This record gives sequence, C-alpha cells and structure tokens, in this order.
Amino acid sequence: MAKFGKKYSDSAKLIEKNKMYDTEEALALVCQTSKAKFDETIELHIRLGVDSRHADQQVRGAVVLPNGTGKTVRTLVFCKGENEQLAKDAGADYVGGAEYAEKIMKENWFDFDVVIASPDMMGVIGRLGKVLGPKGLMPSPKAGTVTADVARAVNEAKAGKIEYRLDKTNIIHCPIGKASFGVEKLTENFNTLVGAVIKAKPAAAKGQYIKSCVVASTMGPGIKINQSKLS
Repeated sequence: MAKFGKKYSDSAKLIEKNKMYDTEEALALVCQTSKAKFDETIELHIRLGVDSRHADQQVRGAVVLPNGTGKTVRTLVFCKGENEQLAKDAGADYVGGAEYAEKIMKENWFDFDVVIASPDMMGVIGRLGKVLGPKGLMPSPKAGTVTADVARAVNEAKAGKIEYRLDKTNIIHCPIGKASFGVEKLTENFNTLVGAVIKAKPAAAKGQYIKSCVVASTMGPGIKINQSKLS
C-alpha cells in the first residue's frame, strides 16, 4: 500500500472522499491543499466517454488559457526565409532548420517546450516523428503548430496556449495554472479548457461525454468536480 507524507495526509483530511465539489469550491480547496515549498502546478484530469482507439472518437485540440500556465515556455521554430526574422521578433527561443533536427537526433537535445513549423519545413521535421511524437512535441495543423503564421503561433505559445489530447485510457491531462493564481484566475482557465473540450465532442460519441473531472496540485490529492454541471 502506498505511503504518503504528512503534508499529503493532512491535505487529504480536508477533502470529503466521495463528495463531488462545485468548480470554484474544488479550486479553492486545491489551492488550500497545495503545501509544497514551491508554487505547485494545478492539473485537470478529464475522463471522457469515448474510445480513443477509433479515429472518429479522437478528441484533440489546443486553446489559449486567458491567464496562461504560469510557466515560461521555450519555443523552437522550424522555418526559413522571412519567417525566420518574424519568429525571432515574436520571441522564439530557437529558430532554424536542419541544424536543429540534427541536434535533436544526434545530441538528444530537448531544451524546448513547444515545436512550431511552417508547412514548407515538414520534410525536415518529418523524420523527427519517432522522437518528438512520444513526448507530445510533434507539430500538427490541428494544434496550430504547423502554420504559415509562425509569429502568431509563437505569441500564442508564450501567452499560455496548451494542447489537449486523449491518452490511451481516454483521459485528458492538462495544466490550468499555478496555486499562486488563486481561485478566480484558475476558474477562468478551467472554464476555457473545459469549454474547448466540450466543443470538440466527436459526433460519434454516445452517452455521457464527461465521465469524471478531477483537479489536483503537483503534490496534493485529487479533488472530484461535479461533472454533471459542466456539460
């Protein structure tokens, strides 16, 4: 049986095990139970009533959180020509082409959080699929990271754009901010993400769409949110 530390155990005592909390109440509680010495990330875990094994039941997209994630986002942009200067002016951390693909392949270099590519660079990064894919870093048109407007993509990434997608157990895991944000900002981010997930509901999805919704801090216990009030 797993053993938890004193801070976790103390936090768990504040949560009613089988209670379904309203959103703001849950977010207030997750801030209260965030007791680590660092500013903990608040994560949202949404289990959906779909089957990710079927292509017509995939749920994937991206959304800009109104208050960001609280994290400094490092961007790598694959582009050429005038797009290089546009990406740099937008604040991209790394801008280039084949030399960065080589660095990733040969040096196992991953000092970045988001990869953006202009469509004319897909030939260069196509061979990185096996390396970037498992880490969730492969650019895609659906997430807005394969785009002719690289400057906008950089600005959105820096502003707090996050990608959401189902894992193999039909759960979406996403950060919605830091404990220091407080209830109001976390609620705004929460509503934005949940709204995007609801909007992305596949036509093939039948029955209850949001099966469960849990919020938790990095080191804290999960708090169940009343999903019946979300959709």
